[in-house]
Amino acid sequence: MKKIRIGDEVVVIAGKDKGKRGTVTAVLNGRDRVLVTNVNMVRKHQKPNPNAGITGGIVDKEMPIHISNVGLYNPQTEKADRVGIKTLEDGRKVRFFKSNNEVVDT
Repeated sequence: MKKIRIGDEVVVIAGKDKGKRGTVTAVLNGRDRVLVTNVNMVRKHQKPNPNAGITGGIVDKEMPIHISNVGLYNPQTEKADRVGIKTLEDGRKVRFFKSNNEVVDT
């Protein structure tokens, strides 16, 4: 079971974008890198491709960030939190916040 999934709200805890908050849009490279909206933005010089209808120029693009540099956002504490996995009595595995044992998945 993955601790960070697509659609989770995360906070960047290390790097140039430390403190920024965003939503995970993709999990890449065998689950060790994630794409987060409006985080780790770079300016890319893009060549035009008339066959694909792509215009050339300088574009802003999101780049992947390592999963260890993000933490799941806990709305009760309003900051990033560590995540654990536990099994409920009915046999389901769920994620929970380590600070207050609140279940993330319902």
